Amino acid sequence: MSQKINISTIFLFFLSFHFANGQLNYYYYYASCPNLEMIVKYGVWAAMRNDTRVAASLLRLHFHDCFVNGCEGSVLLDDTETFKGEKNAFPNRNSVRGYEVIDNIKADVERVCPWTVSCVDILALAAREAVALSGGPNWPIALGRRDGLTANLKAANTNLPSPFESLAVIAAKFAAVGLDLRDVVALSGAHTIGLAQCFTFKHRLFDFRGTGQPDPKLDSSLASSLKTACPNVDNSNTNLNSLDMVTTYMFDNAYYRNLVNNAGLLESDQALMSDPRTASMVNDYSMYPYLFYRDFSTSMVKLGNIGVITGLNGEVRKKCGEMNHY
Repeated sequence: MSQKINISTIFLFFLSFHFANGQLNYYYYYASCPNLEMIVKYGVWAAMRNDTRVAASLLRLHFHDCFVNGCEGSVLLDDTETFKGEKNAFPNRNSVRGYEVIDNIKADVERVCPWTVSCVDILALAAREAVALSGGPNWPIALGRRDGLTANLKAANTNLPSPFESLAVIAAKFAAVGLDLRDVVALSGAHTIGLAQCFTFKHRLFDFRGTGQPDPKLDSSLASSLKTACPNVDNSNTNLNSLDMVTTYMFDNAYYRNLVNNAGLLESDQALMSDPRTASMVNDYSMYPYLFYRDFSTSMVKLGNIGVITGLNGEVRKKCGEMNHY
């Protein structure tokens, strides 16, 4: 009995084969690891079931990877006696989380598709699933990134945007990696989920810019509440507070409504209301959640394509925390 040939399957197989050596495409693992996205989704779901903070952590981990040497998994590398990675850079140390989630997903993928899927592709997919499982949008991710062979501690210390920097400096850091002002505003919406340590905003409560007074732009009732959670003593610096106190673990547009009401937690977030160009976008996103979802998705695609390594460059790490030993 003759067997019918599925033309679309053959087409997708050859499409994935054709692009496997040079650029990202949506069918990169179609033949080599067809269940990849399902494995990643389950891994993120299981992690979020045990720790609701994981969604924000994975999104931030992807961001911190792509802003330093591009999206090539350098943030995942562990330090050794002869190698200094990015995990202990100031913006990452005792702050960036989610490494073990990526490691666990990678182990699951390796059992099914050994030596096939890069850690950086897993991270890009995990960030998307984290947003989607938190109620946010989905976006298409072209795959085929390769893991890098180095890390850059100095760049991690200098290139990553800081909550203590001005909007102009943050916009310049975004522009340096090919992201524009709309990307700044849309990607800042990631702060609709997650927590921040008190030291990142405590100056706004007690001594704003050396005045000995709270930040006048901070809503007074929010300031009063935060002073209870973050008293003016050193041992409160690592206390955690919601970046969005309205819907802490739900990916929505409440973050922008907070900014409109002068209730942004970080000074760098509230600064989006200080420039007419960004304030206009904030107002739009606060009123139209689907507009925010659309632009956030567009910006995440741009973010995920920064400085990617493809083809025969880089490698597919067996373990995400270390380079392969040949």
